[in-house]
Amino acid sequence: MEHSDEYQSAKNRVEAKMSFYTHYSVYAAVILLLAIINFMTSSGAIWFHWPMLGWGIAVALHAAFVFVFPRRFAVTEQMIQKEIGKARERS
Repeated sequence: MEHSDEYQSAKNRVEAKMSFYTHYSVYAAVILLLAIINFMTSSGAIWFHWPMLGWGIAVALHAAFVFVFPRRFAVTEQMIQKEIGKARERS
């Protein structure tokens, strides 16, 4: 059973990292597209940096929670195990 818990924990971490990589890739592609649109349509007025800044903050927070503060997954897993225990006690 412990092997299963270790596997699930590792799987959750990998899924969190893949989620971040997807988020970052979409962010980079969309910002690049916005920059191209901005320079092709109104090169005198630079505006693409505003969505880049706003969305960039969200990407940075996502990265922080995945790579800097990964303990939140341990807390989540502990809460799940506690709920499983409560459900087993009731049945």
